[in-house]
Amino acid sequence: MAVWCCCVLLLSGLQPLSAHADFFTSIGQMADLLYTEKDLVTSLKDYIKAEESKLERVKQWADKLDSLSAAATQDPEGFLGHPVNAFKLMKRLNTEWGDLESLVLSDTTDGFISNLTIQRQHFPTDEDQTGAAKALLRLQDTYRLDANTISTGDLPGVKHKSQMTVEDCYELAKIAYSEADYYHTELWMAQALKQLDQGEASSLDKVTVLDYLSYAIYQQGALQRALELTKRLLELDPEHQRAKGNLKYFEFQLEKQRKDAEEEPPKETEKRVEPDTTKATFQLIPERKKYEMLCRGEGIRLTPRRQSRLFCRYYDSKRHPRYILSPVKQQDEWDRPYIVRYLDIISDKEIELVKQLAKPRLRRATVHDPQTGKLTTAQYRVSKSAWLTGYEHPVIETINQRIEDLTGLEVDTAEELQVANYGVGGQYEPHFDFGRKDEPDAFKELGTGNRIATWLFYMSDVAAGGATVFPDVGAAVWPQKGSAVFWYNLFTSGEGDYSTRHAACPVLVGNKWVSNKWIHERGQEWRRPCGLAEAE
Repeated sequence: MAVWCCCVLLLSGLQPLSAHADFFTSIGQMADLLYTEKDLVTSLKDYIKAEESKLERVKQWADKLDSLSAAATQDPEGFLGHPVNAFKLMKRLNTEWGDLESLVLSDTTDGFISNLTIQRQHFPTDEDQTGAAKALLRLQDTYRLDANTISTGDLPGVKHKSQMTVEDCYELAKIAYSEADYYHTELWMAQALKQLDQGEASSLDKVTVLDYLSYAIYQQGALQRALELTKRLLELDPEHQRAKGNLKYFEFQLEKQRKDAEEEPPKETEKRVEPDTTKATFQLIPERKKYEMLCRGEGIRLTPRRQSRLFCRYYDSKRHPRYILSPVKQQDEWDRPYIVRYLDIISDKEIELVKQLAKPRLRRATVHDPQTGKLTTAQYRVSKSAWLTGYEHPVIETINQRIEDLTGLEVDTAEELQVANYGVGGQYEPHFDFGRKDEPDAFKELGTGNRIATWLFYMSDVAAGGATVFPDVGAAVWPQKGSAVFWYNLFTSGEGDYSTRHAACPVLVGNKWVSNKWIHERGQEWRRPCGLAEAE
């Protein structure tokens, strides 16, 4: 058991991570950190200039005295026989060396250190670093990216390519390790080792990386590979005590497995059948897999017959006075549930104003807790949001009125306009917008009934990722700046439409801004009369 202990106790001294800030949940607010860092770099350069100036003065003093003392020590008495030299020696030792001492001891770091101390109060925390790391791992899984692709920065649509160092890969692997996520620990320790093997300069050594890597692979049951890596580690460091113990343990376990295999009769291996993505089997795939497939654009396609029933049109909202002469562009995105998109429905000027109003108020996005009916933060929603009311600015009131005019629904009982900005790998996992029967108090505090419909503005284009997907039906709607999508969450009977379960895919590359309006039942009695059938 001694060997087992030394193997299990491998690298268990990682520090717990604190949880305070949440910069990682909003790219918009993270952008401010770049200006903070730029200011610190300017301050650092000023400090370097001050240090260089001080060293230059010290150097000039040293050079002057070096030549003087060299000449004086050749004939000390003759040199001091000159009364001026004698006076200057007394003066130098009594006064000037004291001035030099003061110069050397003078602190030029005050400005930089004070600036850094002030700025550090607003720096990201361990939670932010961990959140950003987990986001990278989430993107890796959702979009099936290998570690090398991410490390080299070869992502689709990137404008500012950035590569990861050995240290970056190592730190990412350590965060996965601290979560007992040995799968990702292996991927990123292997990438760190690969870059070391390719000759990348690093303060890390291969022994440290191999130590983590072999243990992560062992934890996943691959004893033979763990043994091979441990042997490689011992070639580099023959006296590594933990590796020596692990070597014996792995060899013992492999021998035990070999003997057990010889005693058991051979089993017939069944051929694994890969699931296809046709409509017949799509419903059998777990929701998480469907969600990730749709995020990658691998969802089911509409049949030609269903596709032929989707149209684009100029829409005047039943001859609404505002749109008779200037109808809006409308296109069908999906048939069941019916999802429609409005194009060029919010201008760039309006978008910028909405973002300016929202940015100072962005807070970690919340969800309704079905148990309490109150808002709370959730790990499955990585974004920040702010609420804007119509009386704050005429443009917000104009936007609200536009939604009412085009949907024909009363918005006075709707929730305020919610603006959201997604963070690193920002997402919102599958959820319903409406309250289900087992959540009778979901919107009780509002007193306006259930969420009858959802209106969603896309306020930015996204270079890669960030789609809105509906896993149950295989639909995917991609962000398009200036457009909005609309769907009903409830049937006319008031029953919830469970096919509207949807999610926001992780943002792979880019910055995603959206704003949404949740419209409630109250006030719609004459605008959307009740149907007689449950699913009508």
